[in-house]
Amino acid sequence: MSYQVWTGGGGLGGWSLLNRTGDRQRELVANYGTVRTSSAYYRQNIGEVETAGGLLSDYRLLNVSLRAFGLQADIGNKAFLRKILESDLSDQGSLANRLSNKSYRKFAEAFGFGANKDGVISNRTATKGFAEEIVAGYVEREFETRVGQTDENLRLALTARRELSSLAAASSTNDTKWYEVLGNTPLRKVFQGAFGFSDSYGKLPIDRQLQEYKSAAVKMFGSDDMARFSDEDTSETLVRNFLVRSAVQSDSATNRYSTALALLSAY
Repeated sequence: MSYQVWTGGGGLGGWSLLNRTGDRQRELVANYGTVRTSSAYYRQNIGEVETAGGLLSDYRLLNVSLRAFGLQADIGNKAFLRKILESDLSDQGSLANRLSNKSYRKFAEAFGFGANKDGVISNRTATKGFAEEIVAGYVEREFETRVGQTDENLRLALTARRELSSLAAASSTNDTKWYEVLGNTPLRKVFQGAFGFSDSYGKLPIDRQLQEYKSAAVKMFGSDDMARFSDEDTSETLVRNFLVRSAVQSDSATNRYSTALALLSAY
């Protein structure tokens, strides 16, 4: 049985609890069973890996590496992963750059197995701090997964906070960042919930969706500038609105169910 993260009753109370106890609970996850042994194996062996093929041939190293980026579902697709890892990131037409899920690009960039146009490979696996960087990502994802086992909305909130900090600091244009939000399922769910949008918004033309999300951001934050999310207070406002609206929606659904059940019981 895996370590179960304590989230209290979920919602805003659970969020406050995670903010208070998160560091300690992350330590407990890091020191638990398979997480601890997998992390130790990674630290001891990743420095010996010099190529994409070397990583793909070691299931335990590959598993931790993929989980650190939330890509564990691809562990059996080695041909695809090789293309990602060996992508030339200076070429906008390379596979890692073309995919809408930017986690693949981050994965390729972290390892540096892809040769650039001059044939230079910048393998990072033996560099100082690399193993700890990947292990930290692995532990964080494991922590989020365990939070999600008790409260999926809290998992989404944690994921959004993590993703927004890096997205806000990116050098891409503001509209590009918003398109990344729309293409990132956890982020989209948090923004959609915080803004009070229904699922039907996802059926609108993508340019119209962009317009609606930016307009809602102006109303909530006073600006649609994604760089604002580098400020913890802005991210916190988004998350709290998401959790409050989610709780209201859940209560409403429960009340509707209770009412329907009462009506049926009356006959």
